[in-house]
Amino acid sequence: MFGIGMQELIIIAVIALLIVGPRKLPDLAKTLGKGFSEFKKATEGVTEDLKDALKEDEKPKNDDGWKDSLLMKKPDTEETKNDSSDKDSPKQ
Repeated sequence: MFGIGMQELIIIAVIALLIVGPRKLPDLAKTLGKGFSEFKKATEGVTEDLKDALKEDEKPKNDDGWKDSLLMKKPDTEETKNDSSDKDSPKQ
């Protein structure tokens, strides 16, 4: 847990007991516990939202209509115009 060993936890608990006092220490611990649980729930919610957004981005898009319309339509470039005019005119 955060790289803190048992000795460090005991020292922190003793200092908190001396600063806050024995009467208010349980209330402080309860408040901290609720705060950490709310923080955990909030971060899980954000994480789930990000995962959902990434899943939507990874879905394959239906581009068949665009592909068909682009493949069916032939561009009018100068090369195609020249090719068609060469076929119509007799060669010398």
